[in-house]
Amino acid sequence: MIELLVKNGFVIDGSGAPGFAADVVIHGDRIDAIGKIDQSARTTIDARGKVVCPGFIDLHTHSDGSFLVDPLADSKVRQGVTLELMGNCGMSFCAPLKGIAKEYLDQWLDRYGKPMKPTWDAMGGYLDALDAAGSTLNVAAQVGHGTVRQCVMGMDARAPSPDELAEMRRLVAESIDQGAMGFATGLYYAPGSYSLTDEVIALAQEAANRGRVYSSHLRSEGADGCGLFTAYHEAIEIGRRTGVRVQLSHVKCKGTPVWGRGGEVLEIIERARAEGLDVAGDQYPYSRSSTSLTGALFPRWSLAGGRGVTLGRLASSADRDRVKAGVAEIIALYDSADAILVSSFAPEHSYEGLTLTEVSERLECEPAEAALRMYEKAEASVIVASLAQRDVDLIAQAPYISVASDGSSLRTQGPLSLGKPHPRSYGTHARFLKEFVREKKAVRLEEAIRRMTSLPASRMDLSHRGRLAPGYLADVVVFDPGTVADTATFVEPHSYAIGVDHVFVNGVHAVKNGAPTGARAGRVIRSKAD
Repeated sequence: MIELLVKNGFVIDGSGAPGFAADVVIHGDRIDAIGKIDQSARTTIDARGKVVCPGFIDLHTHSDGSFLVDPLADSKVRQGVTLELMGNCGMSFCAPLKGIAKEYLDQWLDRYGKPMKPTWDAMGGYLDALDAAGSTLNVAAQVGHGTVRQCVMGMDARAPSPDELAEMRRLVAESIDQGAMGFATGLYYAPGSYSLTDEVIALAQEAANRGRVYSSHLRSEGADGCGLFTAYHEAIEIGRRTGVRVQLSHVKCKGTPVWGRGGEVLEIIERARAEGLDVAGDQYPYSRSSTSLTGALFPRWSLAGGRGVTLGRLASSADRDRVKAGVAEIIALYDSADAILVSSFAPEHSYEGLTLTEVSERLECEPAEAALRMYEKAEASVIVASLAQRDVDLIAQAPYISVASDGSSLRTQGPLSLGKPHPRSYGTHARFLKEFVREKKAVRLEEAIRRMTSLPASRMDLSHRGRLAPGYLADVVVFDPGTVADTATFVEPHSYAIGVDHVFVNGVHAVKNGAPTGARAGRVIRSKAD
């Protein structure tokens, strides 16, 4: 007898080809057959009127610590995500762990997950710790340039010595050999911002030598630093020099000076692809971005040396004035402090949901000074109204742009349900299906599914995920194309997507009739195995 049968569904296989009416047979952790199935089954799901497709692959996430603390990941699995790639923007917990990387993990677990600490201490590395924790969905990790640089050089704002560069190359190579799925930079952030291009080329070569992807949060996404277009050309040149696959993280035009220039960004990418370079990107379907307070507003020179040194600068009146002036210049790129929303600030939760203007009014100071005073207490997270909707809409239609959240796996209740995070953690994939497919009709349903499934699978070089086909792993989603939608907002972000009826992860029911089952069938996907 058939083990599991999904009957009467509209199958969209992830390839981009037109959908078709068919039944799907799941046996163990694999797709067994697709077609007209007349046999009976132990479990039958009637998918009449619903789409049956591969599980969504979130190619750009920051859930590195989340799964160690709360492995149920409801925010993602309830919108159909069955695989996350973590370690993006140069920030990773990924093996090998030493120095600052382990300190970072320990601090994270001290804040959110003290019960997990003994488990971590008993493990041989980060990926082993993920294995021990289990998860509702599949997880994979990249090794971050910023993490590796801190391990070797701390927060020094300088080029590495030959010995330091050799050590960084060794750590990147060892991380990939131990299972990291790629190498990721955050050249916009300290300490990645302190690197020169030739350093990044040398490290990306280790990923290229092993057939792994290079993901990059570019050195600039707007009118700051080297500028938007120079940053895109740098990432492409790294691909040209090394032969590495280049994944451009959260493609966007950030800040009012570059609004409306999304078409020029796409032209740069398309010229590189026409040259034969393997360049693609990802995007979250929102017009607001989110990052740390320092990442969003502080000049990078002010962060050199680490938090202790930065606090020392703020204690000096002359240096404080320089930092404040730099913060004010960055605020001006977003027009005003009204565009900056505090999403998380542990010392003063009442600031969460306020604009930086409103915080400054409470503190009776100018917005730049308010940012400094907040940092003196603790790091914060902010959401910035930084993108033009017309650019978001245009980039969303490009066939080489995957749908990705740039968020974390959360639950509405639990240790991670703090503050007012960006709603993309709860809504990205459902929002794309609602807004760009159903409402704006900007993307065909089959094409949207391809950019959530087989396209990101190909970027990760996965051979048995991202498609519905016999022999492929049974990551499967059943959803209602007429009702699927995000419900998370910037005011109330801890709210689940709707319209997803069933999710299977490696053949195990993870969401049943719209509700999570709690099954931890996810696997840690390593670079040497699918």
